[in-house]
Amino acid sequence: MKRLTQLLDSNRQWAEQISQDDPHFFETLAQQQAPEYLWIGCSDSRVPANEIVGMLPGELFVHRNVSNLVIHTDMNCLSVIQYAVQVLKVKHIMVVGHYGCGGVKAALESSRHGLIDNWLRQIRKVNQKHSELLSAWDHSHQQLDRLCELNVIEQAFNVCETTIIQDAWAAGQEITVHGWIYGLNDGLVNDLEFNASEDAEVEAQYNLAISKIEALRQLALVSEKGHNARNLWDRVRQLFN
Repeated sequence: MKRLTQLLDSNRQWAEQISQDDPHFFETLAQQQAPEYLWIGCSDSRVPANEIVGMLPGELFVHRNVSNLVIHTDMNCLSVIQYAVQVLKVKHIMVVGHYGCGGVKAALESSRHGLIDNWLRQIRKVNQKHSELLSAWDHSHQQLDRLCELNVIEQAFNVCETTIIQDAWAAGQEITVHGWIYGLNDGLVNDLEFNASEDAEVEAQYNLAISKIEALRQLALVSEKGHNARNLWDRVRQLFN
């Protein structure tokens, strides 16, 4: 029998440290869960939701799957959204992807990967939808960066299209849906400029986010090779501000 002694010891050390910092932390945490945020992110172990935004347990409600997909037949994801919106009354839903996503990369490959190919089909549809836009980048890692961004935007749009969010907005509930992407190489979150707070804003926010990817495309065509995603986005924001 093998026991994960190291992890159990680390847990005890963590709990002791938290209790030293705030003697009432766990007592308060056990009595209620009242986060204002739902994080829909990737399962990748390098993207720890709470740590990235500096939040403690109880402050962020989290759902994760391969490549942060929001599919209208995925009862798991929809159940999480429903609980977050109708019970927890979150005010913000962030779809958070990350650069270099392995699932997005696999979706770009022609080889078969087994069962997960059924899941990745959703990303392949995003790739096909934006194939002309993606054609501006001639390096695979640059195309991967852009597809990771486009996938987040499409999934944020999908969140807005769920009956859960539509009904919440119709009832006057305050919820904003955001599209973010995280950089593994610098630890920073990039706002993809999709921020919809009502049904009337969704299409405009989607078009705005896509227009900024198109602006990246124009910069890529005239810029020197080697600009990373962060540099290109900084230049795009200068153009729009």
